[in-house]
Amino acid sequence: MNIDLCLVGIGTGNPDHVTRQGVQALNAADLILVPRKGAGKADLAELRLQLCGALVTNPATQVVGFDMPVRDADDPDYPAAVHRWHDAIAEVWLATIRTHLPAGGRVALLVWGDPSLYDSTLRIAERLAVQLPLKVSVVPGITALQALTAAHAIALNDINAPVTITTGRQLRDHGWPPSADTVAVMLDGACAFQHLVPEGITIWWGAYLGMPQQLCIAGPLAEVGERIQAERQAARAAHGWIMDTYLMRRG
Repeated sequence: MNIDLCLVGIGTGNPDHVTRQGVQALNAADLILVPRKGAGKADLAELRLQLCGALVTNPATQVVGFDMPVRDADDPDYPAAVHRWHDAIAEVWLATIRTHLPAGGRVALLVWGDPSLYDSTLRIAERLAVQLPLKVSVVPGITALQALTAAHAIALNDINAPVTITTGRQLRDHGWPPSADTVAVMLDGACAFQHLVPEGITIWWGAYLGMPQQLCIAGPLAEVGERIQAERQAARAAHGWIMDTYLMRRG
């Protein structure tokens, strides 16, 4: 049972974010796996299904959903909890592939944004390689940071200046990264910027980037920080989920 697994970056929800290479990879697949993350996030699976409906024209391609395991959010050992979660996801992938593609073949997974940037799909795929002959390929997609800077019509960096990309957890626990002027923050479920001294910081925030419900707020952190928190909370309550990211710059 040999498996060719292709991870296809699909951008941030807009079908036009999927490249021609991505469309070709989806249509070449024998099986496309679509994760279901529970009733509160049913829209995420539906968006993937809509993308498949719009882009997949090969009648032989199977599109199959699977129930996504849930990470133990109460475990104080975050790295260990993530490793166990990834193990569980890999087992579900393996079981689903064996059920629907017992003789092997080509499998595709749709990855939000790009598999290279704060996404664990490649790490989970490594676990499958231990249990079956596996070849992994990646089709890059538009990242959340590309969509964010485009939505605000700004450059990611200042002239000849570096950019630090970090997570909300790191920003909350360790503060502003040393020697950084520009900081891009991802995976922030609790608005970690509220723990910073806001003076002198400009923020560009965006949610549902590239989608009809896109939200964008920009300005001095001291002036717009509370508004971002309020709009984020309201949007999450309205949709049951939210994907957002932001860029901050000092000076």
